[in-house]
Amino acid sequence: MTQVEIEYCVPCGMLDRAQDVQHALLEEYGERLDSVALVTGDSGVFEVRADGEEVFDKEEDEFDVDAIVASVGESVSA
Repeated sequence: MTQVEIEYCVPCGMLDRAQDVQHALLEEYGERLDSVALVTGDSGVFEVRADGEEVFDKEEDEFDVDAIVASVGESVSA
């Protein structure tokens, strides 16, 4: 099964965004995920990794919860 990490910038106040992504992933994939961990960070970071592979980085991608969920879905086993 898939392990997801959402690393977010604490000083920037990105906890709400991280929780939104976490909730959407759990709603969509539920028990097909081993975990969806929130990882604290700083320096403006907001990255999502599935099994260690980056699927979203706010420096490169526009924030879109649905797109992030779809990107993680490519790593989730049926």
